[in-house]
Amino acid sequence: MNTLDSCWSQCCPGAGGGRRAFTLLELLVVIAIIGILASLLLPALVRAKDRARTLSCLANLKQLDLCFHLYVLDNSDFFVPNNSVAVSSDGSDSTLTNGLSWLPDQNADTELDPSNIVNGLLYTYNTSLPVYHCPADLSTLQTPAGQPLPQLRWRSYNMSQSINGFPGGDPYNQWLPSWEKYTQVVQPPPSSLFVLIDENAGTIQDAEFGNPPAGSPVWEQNIWWDMPSDRHGQGANLCFADGHVEHWKWVVPKTYYGDFGQPVPPAEMPDFQRVQGAMKQFQDGNFIGP
Repeated sequence: MNTLDSCWSQCCPGAGGGRRAFTLLELLVVIAIIGILASLLLPALVRAKDRARTLSCLANLKQLDLCFHLYVLDNSDFFVPNNSVAVSSDGSDSTLTNGLSWLPDQNADTELDPSNIVNGLLYTYNTSLPVYHCPADLSTLQTPAGQPLPQLRWRSYNMSQSINGFPGGDPYNQWLPSWEKYTQVVQPPPSSLFVLIDENAGTIQDAEFGNPPAGSPVWEQNIWWDMPSDRHGQGANLCFADGHVEHWKWVVPKTYYGDFGQPVPPAEMPDFQRVQGAMKQFQDGNFIGP
């Protein structure tokens, strides 16, 4: 035994030819244990990530709701105008606008820069662009011809038509009830009237969340015009006129099939009526409240 081997033997008794390596079976057992632990931990990590995104989305809506209330305070109780709405006429889509709006976006799919957000009436109260985008919204922009682009959309939220919605210059919109002032809100009360909603990526175009109001004398009521998202564990987030935010869990997933005025199947009616009940309604063919 040379000097180096002697030193190694003295420092590390049992080292050398008597050392024992792992067998293949032992390695397989260790790998199996690691796999089991990973399978147990991964769902918890996914749930934690989803929960973090939901909380971040709720925080965004809370910030936008604060901007909404600051506007009301600065403008003698008037709600911010909500004047961007897409309509379909003669088979072609177009967007009606009526001056300034909380956000004059015409189509969230194709808005390649955030200029419409910047030009919106709420932007001066919070100039952070990320508050307009839900972190769980992975939908991307596209060209006017429908070619997908890699960039995420700028906006994920829409404002209820009940909040100073597009006025009655268009013949259809005279039948869409809305309030112009905070003190006019009666039914639902401010605590139940949603202001902004986390909208489905398939339906979000203009900046107004529209739905046929309950009791409408002119429209089929059981259809989605705009659809809420379900990217938060089959749920969506909303902020309300009294300043609070909520996460709503849906009974069924929200799948948009590409047709404006998508019928609501019986299983989905509880979700549809829940959204409808958080907006201004008709009663006996008349608006409820001023």
